[in-house]
Amino acid sequence: MTSIVAATEDDTRILCELSKQTLMESHGNSAPEEDLDQYILENYNEKTIRAELKDPKNIYYLLYHNEELVGYSKIILNVPYKDGVDKNMAKLNRIFLLKKVYDQKLGVKLLTFNINLLKQHHQAGVWLYTWTENERAIKFYKKNGFKIVGSHDFKISDNHINPNHLMFLDFSK
Repeated sequence: MTSIVAATEDDTRILCELSKQTLMESHGNSAPEEDLDQYILENYNEKTIRAELKDPKNIYYLLYHNEELVGYSKIILNVPYKDGVDKNMAKLNRIFLLKKVYDQKLGVKLLTFNINLLKQHHQAGVWLYTWTENERAIKFYKKNGFKIVGSHDFKISDNHINPNHLMFLDFSK
């Protein structure tokens, strides 16, 4: 059984732990260990996650499978990408699953859930950044209708930047 539930402040600790684990599983080889450790320290600590959960612009959902937390997403409404014309676009800021469930089609369920939610909020489309070497993610997004529309240098630390694709899914098509 799979369920997707809105995250609350009470989920701060488990969301921090899940965020760290899924980032390392999917991007652990994207930068030197000390740079990733610094990124995690700055972005996936309880103070930062709690503040994000309190901010109504951030919409977090938790994905459970067989009563186990296996993934999460974070979307932000009305955030057009740099060259985006329509202001009613959402950013899929994070969507991560535990590696052990990669081949169970749960990513599609979580993505579809988020897309339906964004359409209910009258968003014209959704965009995201994905690391150019994360071939699995790029293939997943393309299979689900996203197009590469640009690039972005994603800052991991003062010492390391990862090249990312800017990908977009237009809901009008």
